[in-house]
Amino acid sequence: MNREELNWLLQTIKDAETAERFMLAQYQRGRISFQMMTDVAQEWSWIKFTTNRFMTATCNLDEYPTTELPVAFA
Repeated sequence: MNREELNWLLQTIKDAETAERFMLAQYQRGRISFQMMTDVAQEWSWIKFTTNRFMTATCNLDEYPTTELPVAFA
């Protein structure tokens, strides 16, 4: 399935949630690539990536405390 076919099929589905599930099913069955799935999802505004999305992510290290394990040195 190419991108034009996928977009045409998505336009025939009235419910956005059903369209998303359809596209995910096509990916899981190997009919479309991951790249095509993400490109189409961006076009349909289901996902929004920014160029610095991963650079601006913050991590609260207190949320996941470390586990201390004893270490023996010979």
